[in-house]
Amino acid sequence: MAATADSRFAASARTFAILHAGPGAGTRVPNLHARIETLATAAGDLPVSVHDDRAGDAWVCSPRTTYSDYAAEEGARYLPSWAAPMSLRVIASLGRSLQWSGIDRAVSINNWLLSTNLYPSLALVDPAALLREAIARWPGHTLWFRSLNAHDNADWLAALQAAGGQRVTSRQVYLYDDFDALLRRHGNLKTDLALLRKTPLQHCRDQDVTEADYARIAEIYALLYICKHSRFNPVYDAQFLRLWHRAGLLTFEGFRTDDGRLACVVGLFRQGRTATAPIVGYDTAQPQKMALYRLATACAYRACLTNGWRLNFSAGAAGFKRLRGGVPAIEYSIVYARHLPTRTRMAVTALSTLTCRLGTPLLRRFRL
Repeated sequence: MAATADSRFAASARTFAILHAGPGAGTRVPNLHARIETLATAAGDLPVSVHDDRAGDAWVCSPRTTYSDYAAEEGARYLPSWAAPMSLRVIASLGRSLQWSGIDRAVSINNWLLSTNLYPSLALVDPAALLREAIARWPGHTLWFRSLNAHDNADWLAALQAAGGQRVTSRQVYLYDDFDALLRRHGNLKTDLALLRKTPLQHCRDQDVTEADYARIAEIYALLYICKHSRFNPVYDAQFLRLWHRAGLLTFEGFRTDDGRLACVVGLFRQGRTATAPIVGYDTAQPQKMALYRLATACAYRACLTNGWRLNFSAGAAGFKRLRGGVPAIEYSIVYARHLPTRTRMAVTALSTLTCRLGTPLLRRFRL
């Protein structure tokens, strides 16, 4: 099983490099301006994004966007009225400090350009050697490892911190480990899975996706993630979705209305036994009684139940995910900046202190 997971990771990494590391390919995401390179390891060539301090880029490559622009939007949306003003002032001050520090000249290692990155076995990677090579290649950039949580990546967290990295809180994600057990305890999950059989909408399997569907998937993803949530989420267009799907990096499932148009969709990305859902979309103009979000997410639950996969369902819709058995886990980045000027090192230390001492308790307290 471990060998299969390792070989899958290496194959996926090769595919990613072919799609993104060629001349002029880049991220293929309109609001992500970064170079795509790779770092060789025994696990495969890890994808690397090299971001050169461009304002307004999507958060998956830009630390300044993550901890200033995006954080301000999330704070205004979710924090209670008594906590929001103070938090937003802190975030605004932090944004100015991050811009001054140069922290947004950022190299993100094992960055798949998705909200959640999945990691290979640490047994195949020497983190200290990885950092040495990264420092030699990008001596003027902070080095980031996103999407680490203590449940799935305790070994990575410990090894990178031992090598000199600093822990920075990013968000709270929701993990599902044993769907058979969850079904026995959570009626909402069972109801949603039953909805897949009862809906009058037409089921669209991965193999049923047509050329015309890619633009529609991009549209309904944007309706949810860009229009409803944040312009700082990555904008995955039809070309990106087509390339990733045809290369086998994404699998799609959803439901169509009688006219054949997709009403909702989920896109799964998987490494080993762990899946994540970077693409979720539905027609937000349709009435709530159609339960389109429930249908899309239930497709992910069913796929994991059927195949014996775990699910990292990322952040957002916290109450919805908890009611279906999602276990909250704080997600961190590890940041290495010892090779950089004093102002950058100070900014990383301040960000680590602020997010771990203030951000983590807020995420847990308000169950975000």
